[in-house]
Amino acid sequence: MVRIANAVRPRLAKAVTAARPRVARLTRSLRPRPVHLPRPRTVRTWQYAAGAATAGLALAAGVVTAAGPWDANGQRTAERDRAAALERSGGTDHGGRGTPRPAPSAGPVLTGLGRVTGAVDTKKAAPGAKALTDVLGPLLGASALGGTHTAAVVDVATGKRLYGVDSGKALTPASTTKIATAVAALSALGPDHRLTTRAALEPDTGELVLVGGGDPTLTAHAQPDGWASLRTLATDTAAALRERDIHKVTLSYDTTLYTGPALHPIGVNDNLAPVSALTADEGRTDNSTAGPVRRVADPAKDASTKFAGFLKAAGITTTPPGPSKASTRAETLATVSSPPLSALVERMLTNSDNDIAENLARRTALASGEPGSYDGGAKAIAARLTKLGLPMTGASFHDGSGLDRDDRLTADLLTALLVTAGDPGRPGLRPVLTGLPVAGFTGTLTSRYTDGAAGLVRAKTGTLTGVNTLAGTLVDRDGRLLAFAFLASGTTDPMQAQSALDRTATALAACGCGQPG
Repeated sequence: MVRIANAVRPRLAKAVTAARPRVARLTRSLRPRPVHLPRPRTVRTWQYAAGAATAGLALAAGVVTAAGPWDANGQRTAERDRAAALERSGGTDHGGRGTPRPAPSAGPVLTGLGRVTGAVDTKKAAPGAKALTDVLGPLLGASALGGTHTAAVVDVATGKRLYGVDSGKALTPASTTKIATAVAALSALGPDHRLTTRAALEPDTGELVLVGGGDPTLTAHAQPDGWASLRTLATDTAAALRERDIHKVTLSYDTTLYTGPALHPIGVNDNLAPVSALTADEGRTDNSTAGPVRRVADPAKDASTKFAGFLKAAGITTTPPGPSKASTRAETLATVSSPPLSALVERMLTNSDNDIAENLARRTALASGEPGSYDGGAKAIAARLTKLGLPMTGASFHDGSGLDRDDRLTADLLTALLVTAGDPGRPGLRPVLTGLPVAGFTGTLTSRYTDGAAGLVRAKTGTLTGVNTLAGTLVDRDGRLLAFAFLASGTTDPMQAQSALDRTATALAACGCGQPG
């Protein structure tokens, strides 16, 4: 039984209350009962042995417990509380906001894996290729997955590929591209890097310039609670102006950090705002924090207009804002900064946030000496992954989000990215794993796996017309941590294809295909 510290009891009570309906369903579904496990060749995808599920969930809970510290928006905290209460992993969506914390380290997590593996008495070797072929082959061959599919399964502890089907063939990856973007951004900038928006006063003209820093989480909401607030920036700026006895200014905005087209090649789209170095609330026209919604046509002008309104409320009158560029002599009056990059990466992966992805691609470009554009970001991502020694044959990047249908990745590259993120020697990449949605609990997997491997699978989803992908990690029935990538092209029914991928991941988690060690 996981011990519950006094410090988490208030959050624990709240988490348990909120989760009670799902808890009841999970408790019923996982109640121990006598079972007879079939051979790997005949594993039925949706039927879990209670003993195997308990071992896997205990392992997952151990990973969550060992992973601390907990992130800004509460996912890791909620998972810890729920693991303590239910002896299983879970979490809450990344829509919430909280005080930023440092990125967790991979070292304690992998150490924790070893401890918990021993606790559940796992003495099996990694699954064999034939056993995995018997289990996964028929599922990946389902007609719902279209005419072309590729797959790879890798043992995270050793980095050895255990199973592959055309794993070196490059296909359209859709949003699993964000895994590559995350690894590249963390490698280029580090998990503690923050993106800063500032207000600067020109000494000669008295012009006030709002300088965009490429922070996709900048918000105009009244209570951001830890995220960079445009309202706070205006309040601090107004105070600095009043100290100088300035009560009226010419207001402008500077977006020159980025270059090139602001619109994605797909054009105007509810899934992504025009990419600008200055944007408030991702240019959303409602109060949403995730998912598709109509966006403003000019994010920088929209953010500056809101900033002017906040200044007015603080006693500073401004002209209508227009574009400009801050000089090197401009005096910074006030700044606000994003949460650390680790939190941005987790939010991007959990919610499949295209706006964060494209900003991180541009910031990766700038850190790599490339222009802050779509082309610069794509080039920088490829260069960073090449430098890490990853298998880049066939890979092609055109954006950071995966919305571009010309992107190409292989199953080998996706699994290598996940294994690299778990390398104890690269703790700064840990948010790539902790940000993956949890099956049945968080982000884009919240409503999936409700009768399958809930809590055992953590994976990034990908969906475009005719394309369905899934890549992530899971704990199999023998207690081994596996990385997997499944890519399908030519699908005709996205929901059927999605279900087919989920059944495949569930079967892998239920396999228990390892031989005695």
